[in-house]
Amino acid sequence: MKKRWGMGLIEERFDIYDDSMNWLGTASRHEVHTEGLWHQTFQCWILTDSENLPALLFQRRHPDKDTFPGMLDISCAGHLQAGERIEEGNRELKEELGLDVPFEQLVSCGIYRSDKSLGPHLIDREFCHVYGLQTNQALNSYILQEDEVTGLYRVFVHDVLRLVRGLSSQDTIEAVGVEPDESGKLQYVSRSFTSHEFVPHAADYYDMVFKAFGIDG
Repeated sequence: MKKRWGMGLIEERFDIYDDSMNWLGTASRHEVHTEGLWHQTFQCWILTDSENLPALLFQRRHPDKDTFPGMLDISCAGHLQAGERIEEGNRELKEELGLDVPFEQLVSCGIYRSDKSLGPHLIDREFCHVYGLQTNQALNSYILQEDEVTGLYRVFVHDVLRLVRGLSSQDTIEAVGVEPDESGKLQYVSRSFTSHEFVPHAADYYDMVFKAFGIDG
């Protein structure tokens, strides 16, 4: 992924760390992922109510993403750039979902160490700074970042728990969401998803999120 800078494009650079989270320097996005260098991400789960039941919002990743293209994942997430503080990570909410939320309004879930080998030349080692946000904002009032997010879906927590415990390949999860039409306007949709359409996260990761929201897993 490259960011626009003036009239051209430059590759993102991230702060890199040892496995004890001691800062070592900076590296390009390509180096970070091919060499398996530890770096930091900001992640935020949005909790909402639907029919008086708690639900989490999942975004569908753009099909051009380098990891898990087209799959359902965390409401909002992104890498911290070199020199960027975690308190600045809430810019991702503005960029991806159009939410202008003060950092102080977020609930800290904790820091999660994620170490995933996604291919022969793609090793993703992240210190994930995980946060939560509670809001009942209407789904069609979000502003989705066109080159990052292609849909936003409300999944009941009891269905997320089914996902964590392990669905069979035949089981599906029903969700209501929004997707942009040809003009870019968000339209409500109903979708059925299988477990293979969700980015895999460990049970203890979800436990950390549920605990921060006061949800019994």
